[in-house]
Amino acid sequence: MSETDASRLTWAVLLGRWVEFAQSAVALPDDADGRAWKRSVPAIIGLQAIAMALRHADELPADERALGIDRARVGIERHTADLRQAFGDDALHPMLSELILDAWSAVKQTQAIDDSHKSS
Repeated sequence: MSETDASRLTWAVLLGRWVEFAQSAVALPDDADGRAWKRSVPAIIGLQAIAMALRHADELPADERALGIDRARVGIERHTADLRQAFGDDALHPMLSELILDAWSAVKQTQAIDDSHKSS
């Protein structure tokens, strides 16, 4: 299997899991906590997708990589705001905080790779 085929398979599997995750959210209770988690589904999937996509950013031309990093930052900020809005003043669940940190970590790693490409 080529690297491209493996990458496509990985994305297909992730997409399937995200669809299952979104469908399972329907069964959450209709209380404040359940509604907050339901509202969080797009942000959770978005943060995971950003972190995963950035792993492949080095495959892009330099100008597209820079744009991708910028778009990732904007997406993480938007998804973080959505999560904070969904949960109000309550502290975010540690899993959500970890997703946010993972996405920011992916940005930092990608930026470091991008900087090393520029200096070589």
